[in-house]
Amino acid sequence: MIRFIIKRILVLLPILLLVSVVVFLILRLAKGDPAMAYLRMSNIPPTEQALVDARMELGLDKPIPAQYFDWLSKALRLDFGRSYVTGRPVLEEILHYLPATLVLAGAGLLFTLLASIPLGVVAALKKDRLPDHLLRAFSFVGVSIPSFWLGFLLVYAFAVKLGWLPTMGRGGPLHMIMPVVTLSFMSIAINVRFLRANLLEHIRSRSTLYARARGVSERRIVWVHVMRNSMIPVVTAIGMHLGEMLGGAVLVENIFSWPGVGRFAVQAVFNRDYPVLQCFILMMTVIFVLCNLFVDILYAFIDPRIRLAGEQR
Repeated sequence: MIRFIIKRILVLLPILLLVSVVVFLILRLAKGDPAMAYLRMSNIPPTEQALVDARMELGLDKPIPAQYFDWLSKALRLDFGRSYVTGRPVLEEILHYLPATLVLAGAGLLFTLLASIPLGVVAALKKDRLPDHLLRAFSFVGVSIPSFWLGFLLVYAFAVKLGWLPTMGRGGPLHMIMPVVTLSFMSIAINVRFLRANLLEHIRSRSTLYARARGVSERRIVWVHVMRNSMIPVVTAIGMHLGEMLGGAVLVENIFSWPGVGRFAVQAVFNRDYPVLQCFILMMTVIFVLCNLFVDILYAFIDPRIRLAGEQR
């Protein structure tokens, strides 16, 4: 198992390096002058001399390769520079807002699992009956509705019209209902379809037929034999959903004014706060890559054949 994990980590390191290069180049080649944005945020008149001094202070007077290696050497020491807006270390700012985003994404993932697994089982066991038809319609609608549209719809229905839920901010459990539902709605729909298809495939398998022939109860067949074999594709989806939720939190946090890192990053876009954007994108990439690594490890526990195949390569 240790060799399996080490090999996966070694594969992920070049991906992170490539992402850092792409992110750095995109931000440097985008329209707009970071020095001008820095002066504007610092309330300094943008004279010619002020621009020259700002470029020297920010290291923008050097060639782009030199700028990248300077940034990379500092980033490896967890020094991502200072925010143009607040003047505080970028990593400190990101870590201040990150817990709110992790709480939102974690609640969304938990809600996805609690809702999608029972619904997927019901859809498979009630195949071609009314519950199955309703859940298939729900899955179709769920993957078709954009998250931002669903968020505004929930605000209009439950906050504006009915007045049941608060519209924005982070407070008690009621503040989390609409953001969590918005964030997890599509993931639930996808998981229900995945789980239904895989359960139906394994319910018809020979191993299930033999278990019935041996007199094993139907409940044990479904929840022990069939569920374990059906969970591998679902685990893949869950790993992807966690990364998608962290990325989708950017929209959801702005709709509901949730004080997370996604909302902070959007403000950085408008302010051209490049150090914040570089750190945010790189951190989200690291989290997404770690989610994929976690999924690979979980695969190996669920199906030892995957671990053995990875170790033999």
